Amino acid sequence: MKQHPLIQTLLNLRGNSKACVLTEPLWGIPYNLLGPYISVYMLALGVKDSQIGLIATIGMISQIIFSLLGGAVTDKLGRRYTTFIFDFICWTVPALIWAFSKNFYYFAAAAILNGTMRITMNSWNCLLVEDCDKKQIVNIYTWIYIAGLGAAFFSPLSSIFVKNYGMVPTVRVLYLIFSGVMAVKIYLTFRYTTETGPGRIRMDETKHLSLGEVLGGYGGVVRKLLKTPETLLTLGLMIVMSIINMVNSNFWSIAITERIHLPENYLGLFPFLKSIVMLILFFTVIPRINALRFKRPLVLGFMTFGISQLIVIFAPDKGLIFIIGSIILEACGISIISPLLDSLQVVLVDVRERARVMAVLYVIVLAVTSPFGALAGELSEIDRRLPFVLNIALLICGVILTYFSAAASRYKQSIKQ
Repeated sequence: MKQHPLIQTLLNLRGNSKACVLTEPLWGIPYNLLGPYISVYMLALGVKDSQIGLIATIGMISQIIFSLLGGAVTDKLGRRYTTFIFDFICWTVPALIWAFSKNFYYFAAAAILNGTMRITMNSWNCLLVEDCDKKQIVNIYTWIYIAGLGAAFFSPLSSIFVKNYGMVPTVRVLYLIFSGVMAVKIYLTFRYTTETGPGRIRMDETKHLSLGEVLGGYGGVVRKLLKTPETLLTLGLMIVMSIINMVNSNFWSIAITERIHLPENYLGLFPFLKSIVMLILFFTVIPRINALRFKRPLVLGFMTFGISQLIVIFAPDKGLIFIIGSIILEACGISIISPLLDSLQVVLVDVRERARVMAVLYVIVLAVTSPFGALAGELSEIDRRLPFVLNIALLICGVILTYFSAAASRYKQSIKQ
């Protein structure tokens, strides 16, 4: 029997790719144990809905700043050392702050430090794929994606702990565990990787340049971006999903516990269900979708996601079955939208300038997304259904942008032919 290509890739991993893939669950497992409780943990410590939104905005602003610095820092320090230093700053230290947090100011400080993740996202991705067999890149990223989903299978454990020991004590201990496990991950990644070939070249090229000089040259990229309609449409879709993900990550758990009044220990079970649905679709339906014919699947994904948000808005008190249905529909929508949006970034972005264009795109996405954290917080204080009304409006924008993107893609393909 022929082995599945993903299994073949995993067995044949070597060097930096192997170290990065095999250590990824050390981030994913403890983070998924915590994820569903982060917002309600803040709420329990006296942080208001509007302050939770403000913290999200502060974190976004921090990410914008460090996104701008990420490429330059990575080139000057090298992929390996940058990952080692900033993984510690963005995860190990903030996790300790979160564990001992008492009020808004603790969470705000941790959000600022956590924003340095944008530097290590750059360096870690380079470390992951720069020296690997280029034919394996898609499957390598697939395993990173699967590692993130698979880690959610451990999330029911947090439900057991919350039920037996209470939410706040459990989350504090989980943050301490997260900090320690991340320190182990950082050490193992550094121990079993080497600087990449392109990394050594860029370190040599930039060793006599200041950080400001390395950052130069992006003005031309921005001007070109503004003159490329298909890339601007892709940017619009990225912004839509970025805002929606930010709203859901901060206010979904609050709506479930505070408005629908489901027990807090249920929150650890929902990512488990979501991951099962996404993994099934990931291995069955999604590979059949053609990235060049994305309009109908993407519209379907936005519509399915939109229905899931409507259910959250209209779910009755203690309506567990409604929330389960919402989670299943949301998982279906995300499973379709995420890979297609990644594909659009390949299909519609100029291949000659992809690296620099993507860096600029992410900065713009973060800049536009950041005010919506505070806005969603204010909406949640008025009515905990309103953030999801905002999501539905954004999903409608996503459908409209998809139609324009499809037209731009057809035009681009006709030019190539």
